[in-house]
Amino acid sequence: MARALVNLAVGTVVFFLLFLLSQSNPSKSPPRLLPPPHHGTRPAMVLPLFPSSKNSSRTFLHSHRHLLRSDSHSSHPNARMRLYDDLLLNGYYTTRLWIGTPPQQFALIVDTGSTVTYVPCATCEQCGRHQDPKFQPDLSSTYQPVKCNLDCNCDSDRVQCIYERQYAEMSSSSGVLGEDIFSFGNQSELVPQRAVFGCENEETGDLYSQHADGIMGLGRGDLSVVDQFVEKGVISDSFSLCYGGMDIGGGAMVLGGISVPSDMVFSYADPVRSPYYNIDLKEIHVAGKQLSLNPRVFDGKYGTVLDSGTTYAYLPEPAFLAFKEAILKELNGLKQIRGPDPNYNDICFSTASSDVSELSKTFPTVEMVFGYQQKLLLSPENYLFRHSKVHGAYCLGIFQNEKDPTTLLGGIIVRNTLVTYDREQSKIGFWKTNCSELWERLHITGAISPSPSSSGKGNSTESPTTTAPDGSPHYDFPGKIQISKIILDMSLSVNHSYLKPQINKLTEFIAKELDVNASQVHLLNFTSEGNSSLVRLAIVPSDSLTYISNETATNIISRLAEHRVKLPDTFGNYQLVQWKVESSTKQTWWGRNYTVVVMALIIIVVIGLSVYGVWGMWRRKQQTVNSYKPVGAAAPEQELQPL
Repeated sequence: MARALVNLAVGTVVFFLLFLLSQSNPSKSPPRLLPPPHHGTRPAMVLPLFPSSKNSSRTFLHSHRHLLRSDSHSSHPNARMRLYDDLLLNGYYTTRLWIGTPPQQFALIVDTGSTVTYVPCATCEQCGRHQDPKFQPDLSSTYQPVKCNLDCNCDSDRVQCIYERQYAEMSSSSGVLGEDIFSFGNQSELVPQRAVFGCENEETGDLYSQHADGIMGLGRGDLSVVDQFVEKGVISDSFSLCYGGMDIGGGAMVLGGISVPSDMVFSYADPVRSPYYNIDLKEIHVAGKQLSLNPRVFDGKYGTVLDSGTTYAYLPEPAFLAFKEAILKELNGLKQIRGPDPNYNDICFSTASSDVSELSKTFPTVEMVFGYQQKLLLSPENYLFRHSKVHGAYCLGIFQNEKDPTTLLGGIIVRNTLVTYDREQSKIGFWKTNCSELWERLHITGAISPSPSSSGKGNSTESPTTTAPDGSPHYDFPGKIQISKIILDMSLSVNHSYLKPQINKLTEFIAKELDVNASQVHLLNFTSEGNSSLVRLAIVPSDSLTYISNETATNIISRLAEHRVKLPDTFGNYQLVQWKVESSTKQTWWGRNYTVVVMALIIIVVIGLSVYGVWGMWRRKQQTVNSYKPVGAAAPEQELQPL
């Protein structure tokens, strides 16, 4: 009996030990390049590109095509890109674009008046000295020349497609067409894309002397980056620009659609009115009073053109004279002074304050009225520029367009204004905002949509990003959980062989950007994915902790998903493809302490069984010593004890 009980106890102990072991190890026209007011000459108006004749303007892509359409709330990603430089100091804004594998960086002027993107080529002998080195096709493993075909202009040997562009300020660019991978920076949701671009072999005029490397063409045309990506179906047919304000510079750009603010002001943009982006300007008001003008004055020649590459604004003669008279009438109490450049008869005023925020107290508001009475309010910074020689003085940044009846609105008009070129809906929207805080104001995020979770053992959570009521991103976990590991799949726009020797540096940079120890970031897998690389990383708790808090995990995932992790440009741009956390759900008191309880029960059972066994053996021995004797049986003598 006792042996059976002991065997039962041993079996129970073995069973519980196996159970504990199984639970403790779960399986696992370019810039228009208008100089500052005090340098060089300021042409009255500079149109974007000269429209080419039909004989010299054969397109690279098939002209009889239909753009892929998508609504403004489509699920297409977009490329969010920063803008640099200053409109008045440089005459343009630039963005950063990376071309090739490994990526070569270029500073390109964003230009809605140009229809081709181009950079200086390594073979160019007539290119100026610019901000970055020339593009070297031989160093890019993904570069391909565009061979001569029926849909392009060809070189004299009929081997390769070429392009030629001439601008109204007498500058020009020409070269060959090539195709390579474009990368858009670490804020972009849009993964790297192949695109056709120009590799310059000759440039003249302002293009030769400018600091920027080249042009990013955002105009209408088959070679425009917008048209190319829309044709491929990777973005919706829209893009946005947001120029910084006076004394701020910089800004933001979005290739693709965004959720526009509810109070954005729109104007119809006739896609066939001219080769450029037109708006339907009807009236101009100064200090709330309408200028006495025939609305048709804004419809001459090319109509009213909105051009990101032009610095100032130019009005037809009747409109300019009426505008000038209204401004002078409102500012008759201010002292009028000479402009900063004696070559120009600028209209300038001396004020008591140089604070931009105080300008609206001195200068009147100006309104542009579009069709259907849509009104765009212009702050003083939208029609003034600082006098470069007199402190506290400002000059009009709106000029007469000589005898040309076209109305040209340059970048000064849209400073601190988000401008959305919704080409699909044939409209252009305007929203006054602080462009340096655009992402926060729009609640734009790099929300990810993880691919379906692969099956596996152990407890894991793989959650999509949702949107909070205020529009900000929210990364949901099913309840409060204790996270033992975060698994991240990241795609980088550099090829496998280039990234391989630098993979340890990559993990170190990621650890630094995520504010974790380098020992917490582990490389799980590293594979090639076409011209990109796919990296799988695991982030584990630090040595002093047993799990990662929900708050820390949310912060890590959101910073990667929203592209707030800044990696060196040598790693190209990245995309968080998928994330997953491994954990067990938050446990009850029994769940947290069941190991101790079970071990205590086992010990009690073992001790109890041992005591019971010893007691049983002692009792059996006693029964043997004092066993029952029948009557008459012989009994041994026993020594009598004294009383």
